[in-house]
Amino acid sequence: MIRPLLPLVAALAVTAIAVAQTRTPSSAPALAPGEIVAAAPASDWVKIAPSDLLVIDLAPDAKSRPRRVVIQLMPPPFSQGWIGNIRKLAAAHWWDGLSVNRVQDNYVVQWGDADAEDKAKARALPTDLRVMDERAYQREPNHDNFGTVLKVKGPRDIYADWASHRNGWAVAGNKKGWAWPVHCYGMVGVGRDLPPSTGSGAELYTVIGHAPRHLDRNIALVGRVIEGIEHLSSLPRGTGALGFYETAEERTPITSVRLGNEVSALPAYEYLSTESPTFARYADARANRRDPFFIKPAGGADICNIPVPVRRVK
Repeated sequence: MIRPLLPLVAALAVTAIAVAQTRTPSSAPALAPGEIVAAAPASDWVKIAPSDLLVIDLAPDAKSRPRRVVIQLMPPPFSQGWIGNIRKLAAAHWWDGLSVNRVQDNYVVQWGDADAEDKAKARALPTDLRVMDERAYQREPNHDNFGTVLKVKGPRDIYADWASHRNGWAVAGNKKGWAWPVHCYGMVGVGRDLPPSTGSGAELYTVIGHAPRHLDRNIALVGRVIEGIEHLSSLPRGTGALGFYETAEERTPITSVRLGNEVSALPAYEYLSTESPTFARYADARANRRDPFFIKPAGGADICNIPVPVRRVK
């Protein structure tokens, strides 16, 4: 697809870092991607600040088991206006008592105020939320020292001139110097009405199906689910239009939403640096599976098929 932003991540391209190795009975089995990640030295991992986490506690399930979803908020330069709003909403405990209102199969789970369109019933938003322009869906990297040395070669990503990883996140861009985050599984975005609405951040969704890359640059992406996606992806599908629930009883209540630094006993999390040697080997292994189960290395991988590893740490 591309030559990536940094040489160490060259495995994202259709042209892999290395030619697939030929197996012989005497050769040691190639490592699977997970095995490569498990062997990564501590220096290849990056700590996630608790203040950059959004912790959602849903009502317990039918067997009284807790359901917690942890979201990592996206760092600069992307979507910071919306993320600032999300921080204010969490600080105001705005989502407490609201619900998951939409589950569309192979697409998204959406949560927020089910009565948002009814002015008489809608929950009041904080008065100091920013209103973002749709141009903020992407950023000009030259203004942020971001990817300015990129040289595009080879076949294009079908949705962009290039797609790669930068600072722990999957991004795409064009030859004009613009870049944007991409809609992969587990990414979190901001619900909105028809343009010029861009959404405030009060209505959020996460991807639970095949990556809807056609949404890139049309909706603000603000983070990714790093733990607990199963509590959203396993919910019953909505039977209304676009997967919205038709009755209040179908909705899953939200107990609380807090920033991570306000949650007691929250585990620490790290992500694998996308600029590390381990990530380069991991990405190459995702693009060219050589471990014993596989017969033919694929020769490449879609950007969303190389998720950034995240782990709990003591």
